[in-house]
Amino acid sequence: MSKTILISGGSDGLGKAIAARLAPKYHVVILSPHEEKLRKVAGELHCDYKVCDVRDYAQVKKVINEIGAVDCLVNNAGLWIEGPLTENDPDYSKQVLEVNVLGVINLTKAVVPGMKEQKSGLIININSQAGFYAKAERSVYTASKWAITGFTKAIQPELESFGIAVTGIYPGKMRTEMFSKMNIDKKMEDALDTEYVAKTIEFLLSLEGPVMFPEIGIKNIEN
Repeated sequence: MSKTILISGGSDGLGKAIAARLAPKYHVVILSPHEEKLRKVAGELHCDYKVCDVRDYAQVKKVINEIGAVDCLVNNAGLWIEGPLTENDPDYSKQVLEVNVLGVINLTKAVVPGMKEQKSGLIININSQAGFYAKAERSVYTASKWAITGFTKAIQPELESFGIAVTGIYPGKMRTEMFSKMNIDKKMEDALDTEYVAKTIEFLLSLEGPVMFPEIGIKNIEN
């Protein structure tokens, strides 16, 4: 029976690239709060979808109940914010923290009971180089990513004895529309292709048996 792979933020960018890579081999379900976009991408990739705002645990729990057992969760949904802290909109800062941090916690909490029951599972938290390093005018974004670094490191030993592996992936800047959608002009010549990350996840899924996954940093070293 094909493994069920759940990908948050799966309707575009990295999430879509991961889904496209995995859909031919696995039962892929993509999540997003945007139904029209989800339906279009799911039809294009021949995968399933669920409309879900990962900030809302009730929605998350309902979706997991509908899907059933999840073999691999890819916590990919995330928002970008930059600029001096004094200029960051408080409401948007809250939204970023809720999606980037609470969304990961909510989905992980919801899938773990099923993984414990089947005594296996893989949770992949898509983090960022910002989960390792800090830069000026990235305070809110960096806070969200350091939170996920800590969450990943804490949940690893908590779930290991149940046969559930947890790993963090820390990519550098990627070629997605995340910046352009916010009208932010970024130099993208040195950005990673999303395929590098998608291939890494495909490799992790190919491993069988009890594996202690390392955390993985991915940066473009060609430029």
